[in-house]
Amino acid sequence: MHNIELAVFDMAGTVVNEDNIVYKTLQKAINKTGHELTLDFVLEHGAGKEKHQAIKDILQAIGNLPNQASEPIFLDFKHLLDEAYGELKVTSFEGVEEVLATLKAQGIKIALNTGYNKTIAELLLQKMNWVKGEQYDALVTADDVLEGRPNPAMISKAMEILEVSDANKVLKAGDSIIDIEEGKNANCGVTVGVTTGAHTAAQLKSAEPTYVLHSLVELTDYIKG
Repeated sequence: MHNIELAVFDMAGTVVNEDNIVYKTLQKAINKTGHELTLDFVLEHGAGKEKHQAIKDILQAIGNLPNQASEPIFLDFKHLLDEAYGELKVTSFEGVEEVLATLKAQGIKIALNTGYNKTIAELLLQKMNWVKGEQYDALVTADDVLEGRPNPAMISKAMEILEVSDANKVLKAGDSIIDIEEGKNANCGVTVGVTTGAHTAAQLKSAEPTYVLHSLVELTDYIKG
């Protein structure tokens, strides 16, 4: 058991079930430029990151040619994603809302953070009918900070907003290795990998989190306010 004051949850793949639409769209945008990347490759090199940075890192991983700029791919990605999200049904994973309610009942504050920009993140929350002050207390996105994951800036911002000063009393949970690295870089007392999204249990364990869970529903067995 741990005494936690703030739980910071990644969005897509952790609390939000959007069927990997972002990374499928990222895959589509890059492959339109002549590549044949698999979704697993895109997830391995791009999961959890600010999306323009994810494109840069994926291109680098495949031996990006100097004349292949990331900016046009990123602009196309944003256009494709707007189209995809227009029709997409978005839900939370089964049991997640109950987990958040249980944590809040114990006096634990809830922050959401994401490599998305604010517009996309708020669209996802709107589609799920989530309201600030009910399911969560703060939202921190990639465009709220200067540096993306694994830099701890988003967690630090959430702590500042919600007036939590002791990082040892902060939990960070996410579905990718970079989420765990972010939590460790912020000196969070607990880091949690969950297998509902980008990375497998073996991949998550390689980052040495406190726990690897198959579902966030298991979280309440380990955490108390």
